[in-house]
Amino acid sequence: MKRWFKYVKPYLPYFIIGPICMIVEVVGEVVMPRLLARVINSANAGTLTMGESWEIMFLIILTALVMMAGGVGGAYFGAKASVNFGSDLRADVFSRVQTFSFANIDKFSTGSLVTRMTNDVTQVQNFVNMMLRMMLRAPGMMIAALIMAIRIRPSLATVFAVSVPLVLISAAVVIRVGFPRFKKMQEKVDGINSAVRENVTNVRVVKSFVRESYEKQKFGKANEELKQANISAVKVMILLQPIMTLLMQGTILALVLIGGPIVLEGDMEVGDLSSFVTYASQILFSLVMVSFMLMFSSRAGASARRIREVLDEESDLKDTAEMDPSLRVENGAIEFKDVCFRYYKTSEDRVLNHINLKIPVGATVGITGSTGCGKSTLVSMIPRLYDPDEGEVLVDGRNVKSYSLYQLRESVSMVLQNNTLFSGTIEENLKWGDETADHDAVVLAASHAQADKFIESFPDKYDTVLDQGGTNVSGGQKQRLCIARALLKKPKILILDDSTSAVDTATEAMIRAAFRDELKDSTKIIISQRISSVQEADMIVVMEDGCITGIGTHDELRKNNEAYREICDSQLERKEA
Repeated sequence: MKRWFKYVKPYLPYFIIGPICMIVEVVGEVVMPRLLARVINSANAGTLTMGESWEIMFLIILTALVMMAGGVGGAYFGAKASVNFGSDLRADVFSRVQTFSFANIDKFSTGSLVTRMTNDVTQVQNFVNMMLRMMLRAPGMMIAALIMAIRIRPSLATVFAVSVPLVLISAAVVIRVGFPRFKKMQEKVDGINSAVRENVTNVRVVKSFVRESYEKQKFGKANEELKQANISAVKVMILLQPIMTLLMQGTILALVLIGGPIVLEGDMEVGDLSSFVTYASQILFSLVMVSFMLMFSSRAGASARRIREVLDEESDLKDTAEMDPSLRVENGAIEFKDVCFRYYKTSEDRVLNHINLKIPVGATVGITGSTGCGKSTLVSMIPRLYDPDEGEVLVDGRNVKSYSLYQLRESVSMVLQNNTLFSGTIEENLKWGDETADHDAVVLAASHAQADKFIESFPDKYDTVLDQGGTNVSGGQKQRLCIARALLKKPKILILDDSTSAVDTATEAMIRAAFRDELKDSTKIIISQRISSVQEADMIVVMEDGCITGIGTHDELRKNNEAYREICDSQLERKEA
């Protein structure tokens, strides 16, 4: 409860006023049957006068207005409280996800995280709203109506000794059956979200391989599973309502059968029996409301558990105890000391195996090797996207864990293999590198990345709006925009992970020249299987099966490293062919 109270406390007045308004409505509902009974009894006895009629009518209208005010107030403050509760909870879940490492995200899956931040939070929010409207209203109505019924005829009230336990037992059975079904339903929502996201994100690949039919079948399966899970859960809710209605009608019938003869004998007035039946309906209806609230609580409980799993998840990459928040990367010297790493910690095979490497300040280093040899994983250790299982990574002679994640990553720019752009204008995307940069700085960075020409060819130039993922620009244009974004950051360490593969060699040469001129003091790491991309580097690192098999210049490695020589010869043969 302490966790959830965090989201209640800022809006405590709403959480208090809302239920109080509902109690006002309950008072009106309890008073109204006695006013009607008074009319019926006076009319039946023939003693109803015009003055009394006007008095009772005035009281009924006043009571109705008070009930309306209470109902509207309760709905308004309940909505305000629940919407703010949901908004703050969703913001906290999103903030928690932002701290996750790649491993944490993989544990939940992207689709599941989306569901938890949207559907699950909405379920909890709706339950909070329902609880505020019924938490005091239902028990308040039941207790007040029961007191009024006992005051009218204690002997008739014994009927509730049978009906109330039956209602509670029925509700308990239905809720017990319903809870696991609601949990399963939320898991199926995860599945359909994942299917939709994967298809929409990779729609170009789907179309290029003509896999629309397969994707339709895949989505159809996920959709059918969600439908069946929904039907299974709804069946339980559908079952609850007729059971409750049957018990309510049975109770009213029993009251009429027992109370009718008493009225005929003159031992009880007709208006009193009418009000007693109304109170009986209120008692049982309040139990039905409680039952439905408990039913929704089972679904909200399943969602709350899923939300709590995200909030309780600790990132395996976070600031450590030895971190100095004031420490900043000043130069950009890098050293790997006996670094080993496994993606799957139970696996015997290492992705990186005893890596030892020193990169001096301002050097340009090329890393090449076969696909899957660990090149990208190695450079991901520098900004702590992953931490090594063994050994340590040093920047400026200090373990990367000595820096705060913010200060470390603020000093590193990475252009990854999968270039990502966000919905918004080109200038907004480039300013991810430096949000304070002026337009001239943005244009300069774009020119260094050889992106200015195609940007200027667009009608809206730097105000051109990019679709999500940058799908309305070509692969080469996307790469150059990402490089410009990295250059605008003016990092101490620049990492290019196969980020010019879609760029022609002449343009790539101009980009490399810009690196030399604009980032003279920055350490530059270029990962590429294209020898022309790394041959001018101060130092080239050759990797194979998670190990470094050679370090040197282009000429040195051609002479002394067989793997590098084979790569050079194969690319030369392809070029000549």
